Amino acid sequence: MLISSILPAAISMSFSLPASAAAPAWPDTPVMRVEALALLQTLNAELLSHDSATLTLDRWCAVHHLAEGEKIVAERVKGADKPASEEVRRLLKVSAQTPLAYRHVRLKCGAHVLSEADNWYVPALLTPQMNRMLETTDTAFGRVVQPLQFQRHTVSAELLWQPLPPGWETDAAIPADTSASLVVPEALLRHHAYLATPSGTPFSVVVETYMKGVLGFAARDVTAR
Repeated sequence: MLISSILPAAISMSFSLPASAAAPAWPDTPVMRVEALALLQTLNAELLSHDSATLTLDRWCAVHHLAEGEKIVAERVKGADKPASEEVRRLLKVSAQTPLAYRHVRLKCGAHVLSEADNWYVPALLTPQMNRMLETTDTAFGRVVQPLQFQRHTVSAELLWQPLPPGWETDAAIPADTSASLVVPEALLRHHAYLATPSGTPFSVVVETYMKGVLGFAARDVTAR
C-alpha cells in the first residue's frame, strides 16, 4: 500500500518550501489519519496515471473546491537557478554541451500552493512560441507544451509524510484521539519524472514536491456526530 521510493542520488535535492495558505484544521483522530493517507495515495495514483501534473492538479483543485472556478497557475521563483546534474542530462539524453533551460515554479490553486517544482528542459525541442511563453509568462509548463501530446515517465515517487505508523494495518498502535488538530508538514509527496514526445524523445525533467495545500479543504470527520 505504501509508495515505493527509488531516489537517484544524482537528482535528489532539497527545496525551500513556502508556507501554504491557511486551511481548515483537521482533528487529530485515527479516522482523519486514515483519510489523509487515503487522499495522498489517491493523489499519487492520479499523478502516476496521467501525463500532465498540471491537468491532474486542475482536477484536484476543482473536486476538492480549493478555489472555486480557479485553474492551476505557475508562480515563477525568479532568480533561482540549478545547473543540470549528470543524471538530468542522462534522462534527457543530451551531452554536457547541449543548452538547457531551467524553471522553478510553485503551482497554485487560488491561495493554496499545491506543489513546488524544478524543471530542466531542452529549448531546441520546443517551438519558439513555447519558449517565449516559458520565458516571459507564469503559464504552467504542462499547459505550454500540451500541443506536443507528451507522455510522462516516472523515475520515482516518495511519500514524505506517514499519517499512520509503520505496521498500522497489522499490529502497530494507531495514535488515539486528541483534542488537538492534526499536524500536517509542508512537504507530503515527491515525484521525479521526465516528459517525452510520442516518438520517445525526452525534453523535460521535473522534480515535484507536493505540499500541504493539496489537503487545504475542510475534511469530514465521520466520527463527529
